[in-house]
Amino acid sequence: MRSRVLLVLTALLAVLLPAAPALAGPEGGAGATRAAAPGGAEVVDTTRVADRQLDLTVKSPSLGGSSAKVRLLTPDGWDPDDRSRHWPTLWLLHGCCGDYTAWSTLTDLARTDSLRKVLVVMPEAGWNGWYSDWWNHGQGGDPAWETFHTVELRHLLERDWGAGSNRVVAGLSMGGQGALLYAARHPGMFKATAAFSGSVHPLLSEESEKRLLGYFGGQGGDPLRVWGDPVAQRRVWQAHDPYHLAKRLRSIPVYLSCGDGTTGPLDPAGSTSAVEADFNRQNHALAARLEEVGAKQVTTHFYGPGTHRWSYWERELHSALPMLLGALRVDGGEG
Repeated sequence: MRSRVLLVLTALLAVLLPAAPALAGPEGGAGATRAAAPGGAEVVDTTRVADRQLDLTVKSPSLGGSSAKVRLLTPDGWDPDDRSRHWPTLWLLHGCCGDYTAWSTLTDLARTDSLRKVLVVMPEAGWNGWYSDWWNHGQGGDPAWETFHTVELRHLLERDWGAGSNRVVAGLSMGGQGALLYAARHPGMFKATAAFSGSVHPLLSEESEKRLLGYFGGQGGDPLRVWGDPVAQRRVWQAHDPYHLAKRLRSIPVYLSCGDGTTGPLDPAGSTSAVEADFNRQNHALAARLEEVGAKQVTTHFYGPGTHRWSYWERELHSALPMLLGALRVDGGEG
């Protein structure tokens, strides 16, 4: 608890301190670093990977001093050395077993013209980080992915990399859950949120709980480190279950989409997906709960047939963009 209090105080001081000067680097900032606030996260390296795409390496106290990558898809006219201009920002969150490169390499994101006026932020969230500060058997500590993203990274991007306070967030699967969690748990931080095939109600059934614990324990890890046991630590689970946070999503636009797990037009022949079928039930439950609590700006696209596949998530991103960009007050829809 003491370390968490110190971390929050450090982040608050970082917001109040003046911006640190940029260090020189080639190609308009590629290869440059930025000084950190005392004790805070810092960008220790940058790499230009493609036109309008820049990778940041961020060393983070919330991750135990380890580094994580963040990919930026930059808007036309973006200049990392211009501290006076701040851009509308779309956060795109990856799914379990993926990484920060997924959206830019597996979709047509970089070719979408409607995103040329927006800074797109694609942060690393761990193979199975679940966009959460891990419970760690009641001890807290690292990894604290939620704090890394919503406090440390947000501050760095807004101070040094042209991100504005006008933000929306979307994600797929694990990232769909993360997009809803961040919007609900940090009121006012995001003006709209979208979840594609998201795990949006993990407490729906024992099947859902067991499936999620399986992902929590991926790569040989301890599944109880993330949120604990779904019975003994039920309050922790509820605090990370979008269904139980539905009232906090009433005031912003929400987009939910999911397939039914059967072979669809964008699938190889014979494809099925038990996880998509489970998430479909979860999304229907969340949509009903949002209606129950009086949410007025909910868009749903529950399609069938269709499985847990990137071809659908690319399509769903395009479908959600008019809503997301409208919340940012950026012209455009389909690219």
